[in-house]
Amino acid sequence: MKSLKLRILTLLACALFLFQPFQVLAQQQLSEKEIDQKVNTLIKKMTLQEKVGQMTLFTSDMTVTGPTIRSDYEKLIKQGKVGALFNAYGADYTRKLQKLAVENSRLGIPLLYGYDVIHGFRTVFPIPLGEAASWDPSVAQKSAGVAARESAAAGLQWTFAPMVDIARDPRWGRIAEGAGEDTYLGEKMAAARVKGFQGNSLFATNTILACAKHYAAYGAAEGGRDYNTVNMSIRRLRDVYLPPFKAAKDAGVATYMTSFNELNGVPATGNKFLMNQVLHNEWNFNGFVVTDYTSIPEMIVHGFAKDETDAAYKAVEASVDMDMQSGLFLSELPKLIKEGKVSEQQINKAVARILRLKYKLGLLQDPYRYSDATRQKQEILSDENKQAARDVARKSIVLLKNENQLLPLDKNIKNLAVIGPLADDQEDLLGPWSGAGRGEDNISVLSGIKAKVSPETNITYVKGAEITGNSEEGFEEAKEAARKADVAVVVVGEARNMSGEAASRATLDLPGVQQDLLKAVHETGTPAVMVMMNGRPLTITWSDKYIPSILETWFLGTEGGNAIADVLFGDYNPGGKLPVTFPRHVGMVPYYYNHKNTGRPKAEGKYNSKYIDVKNTALYPFGYGLSYTTFSYDNLKLSKKSMSVDDSLQVSVDVENTGNRAGDEVVQLYIRDLVGSVTRPIEQLRGFKRLHFEPGETKTVHFTLNPDDLKFHDINMDYRVEPGQFKVFVGGNSKDVLQTGFEVTQ
Repeated sequence: MKSLKLRILTLLACALFLFQPFQVLAQQQLSEKEIDQKVNTLIKKMTLQEKVGQMTLFTSDMTVTGPTIRSDYEKLIKQGKVGALFNAYGADYTRKLQKLAVENSRLGIPLLYGYDVIHGFRTVFPIPLGEAASWDPSVAQKSAGVAARESAAAGLQWTFAPMVDIARDPRWGRIAEGAGEDTYLGEKMAAARVKGFQGNSLFATNTILACAKHYAAYGAAEGGRDYNTVNMSIRRLRDVYLPPFKAAKDAGVATYMTSFNELNGVPATGNKFLMNQVLHNEWNFNGFVVTDYTSIPEMIVHGFAKDETDAAYKAVEASVDMDMQSGLFLSELPKLIKEGKVSEQQINKAVARILRLKYKLGLLQDPYRYSDATRQKQEILSDENKQAARDVARKSIVLLKNENQLLPLDKNIKNLAVIGPLADDQEDLLGPWSGAGRGEDNISVLSGIKAKVSPETNITYVKGAEITGNSEEGFEEAKEAARKADVAVVVVGEARNMSGEAASRATLDLPGVQQDLLKAVHETGTPAVMVMMNGRPLTITWSDKYIPSILETWFLGTEGGNAIADVLFGDYNPGGKLPVTFPRHVGMVPYYYNHKNTGRPKAEGKYNSKYIDVKNTALYPFGYGLSYTTFSYDNLKLSKKSMSVDDSLQVSVDVENTGNRAGDEVVQLYIRDLVGSVTRPIEQLRGFKRLHFEPGETKTVHFTLNPDDLKFHDINMDYRVEPGQFKVFVGGNSKDVLQTGFEVTQ
């Protein structure tokens, strides 16, 4: 009888616990100590299969076949053998899948939902490369914040962003997903995007986990060919490619993703140096590491692992915590533990990292707190979000050329031709990796222009050509439209799928016959404005020579057409600057501003470092961008001419808006270490400020140079400041600068 009563009381206690209102519990944010205690308690209750299940990430088939889950995955979820899902979103759908885990598995541990929210969820912002052209980290933080709110409202808690890879080869399609070629700018944008996604608290239901990727050096793939090998010195790795990942960590990033490439002979997913030594021992990272899609079994193809068991072993030995899609942790780790090759303590550490974040998100207190259909309806594509997207898009546009001040156009222009394969295109405005974005939500350039001009303006639209292909069938119609117009706006560039993952290009020219279309319009004598949409620098040497005005607009997203029209007609004065160098020819790449000198950089005659068939200079340098007004720089000063290795100094410069329009200028500070124990770059960005100037206004702009700005890994791989002579450069881009110098003493 006592046994029966005891069982009844136990069942009642369990029922009371299970039916406690989740929302009440979810209001109580747990302390770090409480989380650790609960994680340890939960791990003690878990079977080995349940532990390995938490280390397993599978995909829903939603993006291919609608809101569905594979039957084998559904079975595994109910068995507690799946810890996370990706490609599953929507308040109702995520609630439905969450029930499979919470109400059917033994311990009811909720799923974590991830998705590629790279530059917006449903409200799509400019691609990250375009966003970096704003040179304004607050812009990146704003767009990531909107993306987080929309994602969380759609049931997600995790994004596979930001991508913080430094990319100096524009043939690599994934250059579109990062901040470009410069480490310093990359650091600032990485930190800003992490803060935007994660906000002030992971417990808030309008923030999500960020994921710094791809760890590491993926942007240096040989030949610019995606997934290719990477071979570089440890010094270059530490000085150029790792700092943005460290900046993400310092900003509090919750997760990292391994990269597909091998680094110096070791695939990143099995790279103990990257994970154990740098990430955990040096940086003290305590979040979790997830692989990229099936990158564990890909180590077999690399020739680094002999079979699936060996691949799983090498990944877990390198402190990988979660396996994306391959299922090899689930199938192989129990076997490895049984054989004594992997300890259960190693598994416990990985599981603890994952569970800790689930507690921080409040998922174990209320598994359904992100699945709120009412909030989803209110948040997705809200007017506030679209206005933010328009603002960020305008700030991302770069004016590359404006001969005879053709721009801005008059809204009362009598006849306007709008020409080009991307002029009335909504889909390609999304760019690559555009989340849940839909083409029908987007404002095309043609629509943006029509909404901007006077009702009396006559607009003639002609497609003229396709993005790819050789047909010139539409040229005559385009030429006729141009002849009758006062100005022709020609919108050209890449299709969205020509940038991003698995979209490397061997050439950087405008695809198809688009340059010939530009030539046809130019031959009519009508002034032309070239509007570019693209995910990488393009070699537009002909256009630079012959087309009067050129706008680099990247892929701007949902409000792209409105933003472009705002700039074309002067409601917004463009202030963006290039975050990546534009080469004259693809044969020059990799080409980047902060290269090192050869011994013969400026020697006379034949025997110097140059090409014999193309100028040895950039078409448009790093940091370059024009405005509808002009700026002058004067009075560059240093607070002192000498500083010690642990001191700092102040730099000031007077910047004046010398034109008759208000506008933004990005004031840029560069340094050069003239002599080092190892050679140093000719320039290094070490400060920038985007400032607004009224006509005629002068501002004294101040920067501080700290020891960290001067450090590098010396000949002994010590990270330090070396005494010696330095130059300081300040200007509106990396080439047009004032300069002075100072000395660092011991």
